[in-house]
Amino acid sequence: MSTLPLSRYRVVDLGSAWAGPQATQLLADMGAEVIKVESRARLDGLRLGRPLVGEDFAGGDQGLWPELQPVFHSLNRNKLSVTLNLKTEEGVALAKELVARSDVVLSNYSPGVLSRMGLDYESLRLVSPDIILVSMPSVGETGPLRDILAYAPIIQALSGLMSVVGYQEDEPLVGELQSPWSDAVSSVHAALAAVAALRHRSRTGQGQMVEVAQLEATTSMLGEAILGYQMTGRVALPQGNRDPGWAPHNNYPCAGEDKWVAIAVANQQEWRAFCHAMGDPEWTVETMFADEYSRFRNVGQLDRHVANWTRQHTVSEVTGLLQQNGVAAMPVMNIEDQFSDPHLQHRQAFAEVEHPHIGAEWLYGMPWLLSDTPGSVRTAAPVLGQHNDYVLHQLLGVPEAHLERLKSSQVIY
Repeated sequence: MSTLPLSRYRVVDLGSAWAGPQATQLLADMGAEVIKVESRARLDGLRLGRPLVGEDFAGGDQGLWPELQPVFHSLNRNKLSVTLNLKTEEGVALAKELVARSDVVLSNYSPGVLSRMGLDYESLRLVSPDIILVSMPSVGETGPLRDILAYAPIIQALSGLMSVVGYQEDEPLVGELQSPWSDAVSSVHAALAAVAALRHRSRTGQGQMVEVAQLEATTSMLGEAILGYQMTGRVALPQGNRDPGWAPHNNYPCAGEDKWVAIAVANQQEWRAFCHAMGDPEWTVETMFADEYSRFRNVGQLDRHVANWTRQHTVSEVTGLLQQNGVAAMPVMNIEDQFSDPHLQHRQAFAEVEHPHIGAEWLYGMPWLLSDTPGSVRTAAPVLGQHNDYVLHQLLGVPEAHLERLKSSQVIY
């Protein structure tokens, strides 16, 4: 069995920023030939900015900034790059020729953009009747909010996620989640949608358009908050690291500067093991901690007792002692801790590639390891237009002399 299960398929990647490119990155990791269509006329936003590479703040002023962004490198590994200016008629025509030789097109453009370029689903079907188009609008192709221009923080606010980010109700609301969580969530949904559509096509011969609204993908992960309101009328509030059924369940300080351990106790058996690991201190037999419900009702006092114990020990001491007694415990890791962790190393959580401008570079590895079809991180992210010759000359058959004219007229740009 092939270790690259999607190696039969070609994907045209019209994505930019995070959500679209991560969806196609997942397909590329599993073997699909993903061709990223981009252009200097409108650079992918993640190619922009001033990266720090060693002591070189600006790429030596050699125009290398678009090639030095570490996040772009992670989201676009295993891909090819062709520079087609889709603001030109010839650029769109070449894109359609590429679509005619492909299986999937994925875009996270705002509603209406593909139509204005002549690359909407109906137009693509004319050149490839069984093409699959996966569209990732912010809030949907239709509806009163369809024209909202939104990145992850706005989508996370619209979904209600922001309102439950933070600690308990007696603490100030954090109110903002800058990490692009909704991008990652919607990218997984979109990648799965693409694979499901390919499976459907292999059975029926039919292509299709699939809409994966990023707002809907994000909201789908907030089931407890939404169902809880529908069933009880209670609006979900921030709960920090606490769990409504487990106590203790939190991150606790340990000896050393900014050292923490995560502890989770699920039931009475684990509670007794936890008490034993701590040496059965007197406070553990108090009535307020006698059962799961009581511990949850008095979780503030419980957390203070646990923190007083963990502060007396190092992270490794607490983790080892609790795990030996069958209690879930794990260090709260910073990036350095994760990178050096033996378990994560064994699970290949990080992958090394050779980038032409960076040299040896570490990226996050495969998000899952399947036994027969594990996928892999094989190549670094492409530089702008790195595969123009392969895509335009070898694949599409454009004569070299014509390619030069297209370059001079900034169609290939």
